[in-house]
Amino acid sequence: PGADADKTVQGIDANQNGIRDDVELAIFKEYPNSAKTRAVLLQYALALQMEMTQPFVNTGTVGAVAEQVSRGYLCVGKIISREDMSKYIEVSDNLRNFVETRQLNTESRKKVQEKFYESLESGEVPSGVSCDIDVNILEN
Repeated sequence: PGADADKTVQGIDANQNGIRDDVELAIFKEYPNSAKTRAVLLQYALALQMEMTQPFVNTGTVGAVAEQVSRGYLCVGKIISREDMSKYIEVSDNLRNFVETRQLNTESRKKVQEKFYESLESGEVPSGVSCDIDVNILEN
């Protein structure tokens, strides 16, 4: 992808799966041996990309996207043991930061995200299922 990936706020999504190609490739490169990690990070990346690609932004759209971002954020934590909470926090923060730093890698993307959430009136953490797929069926 290279520099072309950063020419627009939306970036390049050649396979049209909703995830920017450079972010998707970084996830696969960093976590080649963990289907669970890739699955949760791709879900989170997809949700974050929604902030950049909405053709029409109003309180309803922002609320719906914010819910998907919350679901993705929570899903990342589903693959990490909570036996040692300090390790859980460290590992889950590192995984989320891996996606966030790649997804929001330009000032223009950070500004779009900030402006996007100006229309958010209220928020709630979604209850129920946070992961789009059952991560328990995936190997490691």
